[in-house]
Amino acid sequence: MTEKEGGGLHIDLDWKTEAAREKKRLAEQERTARKSEGRGAAPGSAGFIDLLNLIAMQAAMALGGLQGPGGEQIPPNPAAAKHHIDLLEVLAEKTQGNLSDEEKRTLDAVLYELRMQYVHTVSAAVPTPKPG
Repeated sequence: MTEKEGGGLHIDLDWKTEAAREKKRLAEQERTARKSEGRGAAPGSAGFIDLLNLIAMQAAMALGGLQGPGGEQIPPNPAAAKHHIDLLEVLAEKTQGNLSDEEKRTLDAVLYELRMQYVHTVSAAVPTPKPG
């Protein structure tokens, strides 16, 4: 069949239509993967949960919850811990309504745990007055 007879044009349209369908299907798979994993489509790419973990780890370290490379205890730094917790709160405010269910649950749980650890750390550092 020649192009004049419409054969080439028909094949070309079928190919373009199929390519467009495939592109749409792949885009949908990518969106689904991002929502379910909380990360980019490519393995090893950064995502929301990675950012959350980075900030939470800094807060945990500032709360004295981690050991140094030689096993020594890292002293708490409540001011740094509060700063990182505040950063997570800003992140929660700015992303409100834009997170997947998993991302929101994780952020809420991390904030709760860090706040509780902060209160525990700060109250443990305050000396209790001795009676008498």
